[in-house]
Amino acid sequence: MDKKEEKKNHDVIDDDLYEELDDEELYELVQEERRKALEKDRKEKEESKSKRPFPKWAFWLIAVVMAFNMVALIPRTFSIPAIDFLLTSAKLSTSEDIQTYKEAVVVIETDDSKGTGFAISRDGTILTNHHVIEGEEELTVAFSEEGLFSAEIKDTYPQVDLAVLEVNASQQFPHLTLADETNGEQHEAIQFIGNPLQFNHVANEGNIIGSTQLEDWEEEVLMIEAPVYRGNSGSPVINMEGEVIGVIFATLNHDIHGRVGLFVPIDYYYAYKT
Repeated sequence: MDKKEEKKNHDVIDDDLYEELDDEELYELVQEERRKALEKDRKEKEESKSKRPFPKWAFWLIAVVMAFNMVALIPRTFSIPAIDFLLTSAKLSTSEDIQTYKEAVVVIETDDSKGTGFAISRDGTILTNHHVIEGEEELTVAFSEEGLFSAEIKDTYPQVDLAVLEVNASQQFPHLTLADETNGEQHEAIQFIGNPLQFNHVANEGNIIGSTQLEDWEEEVLMIEAPVYRGNSGSPVINMEGEVIGVIFATLNHDIHGRVGLFVPIDYYYAYKT
């Protein structure tokens, strides 16, 4: 599959995708419906009813549909794993730090796909993956609070799948702080924010597994145990000190660890921009 065919399979942005997740409400709704499902299941077992119990996952599905009012997306988007990562995002997003990080994360819109990026300076310099913007001339970026802006490609580093964009606006933007280096310690806890599947500004968490060498890369990349999905490309990987230590760019079916997320250490950005 060539690059153009692959990009055609990416999720397409439309106006509905700019609706923000009401994280606290989602968390409360899902938890409440989960409690109801468990209570119903307990009662039915006690009464030894012969009829088939209403599955618990259905209550979760209903709760999420109510929260988002996005019924049309159910066949393509909602599944048990998807509900799990949305529930985690809702819980994480009650943190003021996560709410602040989200303001600097953008949706990157091209003609036929979407990806993630994040501002690294007040003037709107954005870091993302090269494959997110490859072959594009005009880009639109959407901040959660600041709105939509056009952007142009400033620099590209395809060797490490990174690209730098510049927002065409004379104002200050929320931005994230880059770490001086990526330690990449095994089991180190990380958080990341991106635009997976049909959702925007979803926060999630995971742990660093270690490094791996890809066949077509000269540099090693880091693996994380975390729910990474299509649309997370360009998501910032944030350590517990609130600093960006890398950029998510892919997933991998690892022989030992199974399905893992991959990220480019922030060190490579420093090395290639000089």
